[in-house]
Amino acid sequence: MLSRRFYISLLLITITSALTSAEPISRGLLPEDYYNEVGTLDVALSPQGDLLAFTVVTILEDNNQRHREVWMQRLRAGRPDGDPFLFTNPTEESSVPRWSPDGSVLSFQSARGDDSNSTWFVRVTTPGGEAHHVPGVDGTPIWSPDGMWIAYTKKPSRESSNIMETNELGERQGWIAPNAISQTVNAERFDGRVITSMRYKRDGRLQLQPHPSIVEATQLFVVPAAGGEPRQLTSLTFDIREVIWSANGERLYFTADAEADDEYNKDLTVDIYTLAMDGAGQPQQLTSNPGSERAIAISPNGAFLAYLSTPGRGKKTDLKVVRLGADGRFNGTPRTLTSNWNLTPGTPRWTDNDTIRFEAGIKGSSHLFEVSTQGSLVRQVTTGARRVRGVSRSNDGQTIAYTATTPIMPTEVFVARGDGTSEFRITRYNEEWLKNITLMPAERLTWIVNDGTEIEGWLIKPVGYQPGNRYPMILKIHGGPHGAYGNTFFRTFHVLSNAGFFVLYTNPRGSTGYGHAFTYSTLGQWGEMDSEDYLTGVDAAMQAYPNINSARLGVSGGSYGGFMTNWLTATTDRFAAAVTSRSITNWESWYGSSDAQGLTDYEFLGSPWEQRELYRRLSPISYVENVTAPTLIIHSENDYRTPIADGEQWFMALMKRQIPVELVRYPRSSHGLSRSGEPWLLVDRLERLRSWFTHWLNNETTDTGTGHQP
Repeated sequence: MLSRRFYISLLLITITSALTSAEPISRGLLPEDYYNEVGTLDVALSPQGDLLAFTVVTILEDNNQRHREVWMQRLRAGRPDGDPFLFTNPTEESSVPRWSPDGSVLSFQSARGDDSNSTWFVRVTTPGGEAHHVPGVDGTPIWSPDGMWIAYTKKPSRESSNIMETNELGERQGWIAPNAISQTVNAERFDGRVITSMRYKRDGRLQLQPHPSIVEATQLFVVPAAGGEPRQLTSLTFDIREVIWSANGERLYFTADAEADDEYNKDLTVDIYTLAMDGAGQPQQLTSNPGSERAIAISPNGAFLAYLSTPGRGKKTDLKVVRLGADGRFNGTPRTLTSNWNLTPGTPRWTDNDTIRFEAGIKGSSHLFEVSTQGSLVRQVTTGARRVRGVSRSNDGQTIAYTATTPIMPTEVFVARGDGTSEFRITRYNEEWLKNITLMPAERLTWIVNDGTEIEGWLIKPVGYQPGNRYPMILKIHGGPHGAYGNTFFRTFHVLSNAGFFVLYTNPRGSTGYGHAFTYSTLGQWGEMDSEDYLTGVDAAMQAYPNINSARLGVSGGSYGGFMTNWLTATTDRFAAAVTSRSITNWESWYGSSDAQGLTDYEFLGSPWEQRELYRRLSPISYVENVTAPTLIIHSENDYRTPIADGEQWFMALMKRQIPVELVRYPRSSHGLSRSGEPWLLVDRLERLRSWFTHWLNNETTDTGTGHQP
């Protein structure tokens, strides 16, 4: 651990004589380079704007773990004053810094030894202050405006948790079929299964969750900031979510879903509540509309409440504001501030009594926007081909801080003036290890589909690209479908680029960031409509670069992208190899086993028994007899969003048809394996994806079985 800390420190000071005079030869990104990647998040600017706290995430390769520390940066007039420095104990896990209203105390979350309370406080105005508990506080602190009280949420009693298998580093019992094509970086670190035979399944166990009715709901507590006996303010039968204080500290507001356990609730209902801080009376429900009212924020003068409103699944999300009465209830009808704005606003934050800011996706980027409470036009504050996230501001609004990433830059921390100008980069954690690695830039492409809609995508060339050579290409498909690719760092794309592939990634109809109508244009037409967007995108890429080998095209995606990968290989003959991750094969069986059935209830215009023909028509398994592409199937054993049975159905069908296929099962892993899984397994996944495509697409002697010729 100390060596990792030392490594980071080197990045922040100067590069010394450790570097030899001979510069290393530049190369592309490898799967194991993930161990060098440093992440930043949880940006928290002090109220005075003179200190910036944030979380730094590094990978402890030998321990197969992520390590989190809180770092600090002194600021003077919105500019760095010295270098960032480690604030928390490097031998402990620490994250989620939060400031007290006067900026004298910083809280953070840290699991330390046998201490069951993970909430710690440090008085930053005292040099060398020690981390301590505020007696009674057992949860992320929510400070009252005067700093005298702390609210937090927790379950009144801690029921025994049903956690995934422990990540133990003893002997790892992986099993790899002797005829497997996909490869691993380190076989000793792989304890999943690589399967090439149908006769691999035996009766086993599936870890089950307790019934929701026997799990205590999360309740609201308050305690004096100086410590004392916590007071429980609520005794609800459902979980409390967001909590904020009124401007005068006399009331609290929170959001909750009273129908959270209602199996028949299709509208994702969330409402706003309020109650007196002294505990007098019961919580008062302020909204009862269909859909969701959430992301609440009180104006500095306490006169207005801002929040996000989504009338129902698939409906447009808008930012609303309502005047509050003396009793804390709504006084008048809420006004919509974004009715003439086509994008989706994020969580609102007041900059003054008349201006609200929020983050939002716009095409392939995300940025900070602002709007007046008078309902004027929305103004974009930050700019550039990048994704800006986690914006924090000083009390006077003169300084903002945030993280940002681009296609060739992992996430780093930035500060700027309150209006978004005079930006300055604070951290350069990834600069040194990327110094001698070639990352090809992403070129923006657009094309028009049959209904006149413009589709946006990006193309990354192979590392070492030579115009006179022919290259294979891989189409990458994002999840969702209501998600988006764009101007952010995708290590998978750069690993494939380094392996000799063009990489095309697109935002077809159904993606976010292009307006509400665009996002929901695929209703009831998943695969049937958006497949045109992908295939015409492939054509657009080959028109831009005629040296893309049309007989050597690959396709890959996860979740919805896994569904589309299966769909495209089953309904076209364009692709010579495929990697499908956490995929969906059969919508009818998926409906009965996933934790997200409500998605297709809306998107497919009803349940499977109401729309039987549609569910079957949109299921790739209905067309599996057409598949010719050798396929690698990647799935997590604890994925309950897209259960592994769908991957097994695809594997069995392709095996029966004698299509080259492998199934890789990752233990202790959920739907988010590719983003937040165990580091060893995440790197193993990258290598299997790379090696599969290398075998089937980069080997010109490999017979892919497709009808296309170079």
